[in-house]
Amino acid sequence: MVELPDLRAAAPFLAAAVALYFLLEQLSYLRKKGPLPGPSLVVPFLGSVAHMVRDPAGFWDAQAARARESGSGLAADFLIGRFVVFIRDSELSHRVFANVRPDAFHLIGHPFGKRLFGDHNLIYMFGDDHKDLRRRIAPNFTPRALSTYAHLQQRVILAHLRRWLDDQATTGEPMPLRVPCRDMNLETSQTVFVGPYLSEKARERFAKDYALFNVGLMAMPVDLPGFAFRRARLAVARLVRTLGDCARQSKARMRAGADPECLVDYWMQDTVRETDEAATAGNPPPAHTDDEELGGFLFDFLFAAQDASTSSLCWAVSALESHPDVLARVRAEVAAVWSPESGEPITAEKIQGMRYTQAVAREVVRYRPPATLVPHIAGEPFQLTEWYTVPKGAIVFPSVYESSFQGFPEPDAFDPDRFFSDARREDVAFKRNFLAFGAGAHQCVGQRYALNHLVLFLALFVSVADFERDTTDGCDDPVYMPTIVPRDGCSVYLNQRCASFPSF
Repeated sequence: MVELPDLRAAAPFLAAAVALYFLLEQLSYLRKKGPLPGPSLVVPFLGSVAHMVRDPAGFWDAQAARARESGSGLAADFLIGRFVVFIRDSELSHRVFANVRPDAFHLIGHPFGKRLFGDHNLIYMFGDDHKDLRRRIAPNFTPRALSTYAHLQQRVILAHLRRWLDDQATTGEPMPLRVPCRDMNLETSQTVFVGPYLSEKARERFAKDYALFNVGLMAMPVDLPGFAFRRARLAVARLVRTLGDCARQSKARMRAGADPECLVDYWMQDTVRETDEAATAGNPPPAHTDDEELGGFLFDFLFAAQDASTSSLCWAVSALESHPDVLARVRAEVAAVWSPESGEPITAEKIQGMRYTQAVAREVVRYRPPATLVPHIAGEPFQLTEWYTVPKGAIVFPSVYESSFQGFPEPDAFDPDRFFSDARREDVAFKRNFLAFGAGAHQCVGQRYALNHLVLFLALFVSVADFERDTTDGCDDPVYMPTIVPRDGCSVYLNQRCASFPSF
């Protein structure tokens, strides 16, 4: 008979080992924290993650308050075994954005993003490899390409606006716009990015998988069966495969000489030419032209466009309803160049001419930047200030939100004239504080597309609908879903404004 060890005798040694681990963890945290404000003691391993998951807005507000009150622009904390540094100061944020390289900071997009998004993602690339991929992406956002997208965007936006108005007429109840905006943006992204290459069945599966991904973004990073993070990771893998198949179909269509109808077509035009030239010369295919890689990059685009845009559309509606003078000016500017009864879409030239509506879009993004934080990991120790070096492995959170309220006169006021007035030109004077699209080598490559989408939505929405906010206490408090949105989801009453609904 095998004699089992006496666990009671081993218990004191196990307890001592656990206590030693906790002590070393505390000492490591305090050493890394140094002079930064932050908790003096942290919950072993978990740190402040319960607070962050339970109340994300409150957690990050507390970090900002520490950084502001200390005058350092920095704060420290501890999350699931990782030391974190919060950056409030705009210039220090620029130092991080300007030093994304293997021996400094690695952009990660999410504290556990590489496990969730996979390897083939633009945000994880550096140096010449990153520059080469951005060069290949550039044709996706030329004026010609943006004009193609504008027509597609308007068709999808109007179809959803028609549905919203019909639903409102049926129910008579206020409509929270967050989920309808999210659904509209998902269809817009699918249509603009991969247009004719998704079947109706694929679109339905796509929507379900993207919903799983969204839930996993805000969940504990437990990669085990039955947990939201695992479901999200598997959903991303399916989405990448689907988008990779769209790239394969686009290659065949572009090789056959068809005109581009969506973003992946503009991308694949040059890709197939370079691939064919390499094959003729007996060389391997160029980097980043594999279908699966392309699917990963397209998912990166989708993620960047989807939730950020949903956030901006909700805040835009909220801001217009609470600022009737701004709403009146937008309606007047749009009406001067386009009418719902015209039967024609708004052209790219007319979009460029809507200077005030564009200023409103930029102010929405400044006032409520969708992605409030841009997490990076320090690949090596980095001297961020004269008195503080970020330790290797730390997760660094430059706060885009905090920067948006620095420098600008009366930053808490929603004031599109700061970007419209030739006399004020705050977009130039305080450019370094406008970080909603990032800065440096990883600045958002699709920012012109994102702003165009917001401008088009504003123009169409105010032209076809009258709306009234269902105002309640705290309805406009920001909550993370995963980008920030109004607490009530931007709940409104809608009525059709135009005599006949546009169709083209």
